[in-house]
Amino acid sequence: MKKLLLFVVVLALAAGAYYYVKSKKDGPTGALVQAAAAVQRHDVATFEKFVDVGSVTSHLVDDVASQGATLAGLVPGGGLMMGGALRLLKPTLANAARKEVQRYVETGSVEAAAEAAPKHGLNLSIFGLAGKVVGPDSRFKGVKYATEQGEQALVGMEFTQPRYDTTMVVEVKMRHRGDHWQLTEITNTGELLRQTSRLEKRRLLK
Repeated sequence: MKKLLLFVVVLALAAGAYYYVKSKKDGPTGALVQAAAAVQRHDVATFEKFVDVGSVTSHLVDDVASQGATLAGLVPGGGLMMGGALRLLKPTLANAARKEVQRYVETGSVEAAAEAAPKHGLNLSIFGLAGKVVGPDSRFKGVKYATEQGEQALVGMEFTQPRYDTTMVVEVKMRHRGDHWQLTEITNTGELLRQTSRLEKRRLLK
């Protein structure tokens, strides 16, 4: 679970590191800067204004649940999440993730966040897969693109992946909420997992 927290927060912090977005503070990328600032201030209410944690979690569970074969190749026991079993645990997983994110923003401590998460009895956390895509050695490279279409926007953020000597683009969907933009979904979770699985197999064969 704590990996989802890191994944969402890294997205916000990464966008914040891309300094030019200050000139677009009212736009989609500017909303990510505001989320990053909220994390630094331990301001949960403001963070959740710019990141819809419930929506992000819900979409992530659905996306990962559809990648059973890919999961089996990425993590031991990953195939256990096939057949819709993961979707049955969706409410529990979503609630646990939300509590972790709130606790992390409050304290800045991953350990405190993990302790705050409700126990759900699932040994294999789907959110731990985030570390396979954006690992501890990854670095934010830049905003690849940011496109707006009416009330929606897509922002692609590029990260290095030294383990495979490549880069990966994490795409997030933003929605306009009247007076601000809010991150609501990681749109390419399945694609990222499949890409990582292929790269891992290639690495093991070398």
